[in-house]
Amino acid sequence: MPRLSCRVAAIALAVLFTGPLVAAELPTFELRFKPDGTFEPARLEVPSGRFKIKLINESQQPVEFESLPLRKEKVLGPGVSSFVVLTIKRPGEYPFFDDFHQDVKGTLVVVPKP
Repeated sequence: MPRLSCRVAAIALAVLFTGPLVAAELPTFELRFKPDGTFEPARLEVPSGRFKIKLINESQQPVEFESLPLRKEKVLGPGVSSFVVLTIKRPGEYPFFDDFHQDVKGTLVVVPKP
């Protein structure tokens, strides 16, 4: 019985420490929330597949990355950075916005991998 517990613990540790390493190897793109309420870039081009978008809030207000077609949202406090991981296999344009500043829109452009 103790051998089984050790194996389970070893597998759990391997999964726990491998997850962040896999995420770190993903293609990563930056999206900045500017103090004037805009995005930089407003049109972010990424290859199809799995990737990470690093979200950087440069403003002094909370912001929220939100995309209805992608079913993804992430709230960031003032000056905070975080990320979202997406898997999009279908090339196309996917709108996003800051839920706290809904008049400013951005577009995630997914292109086929070369």
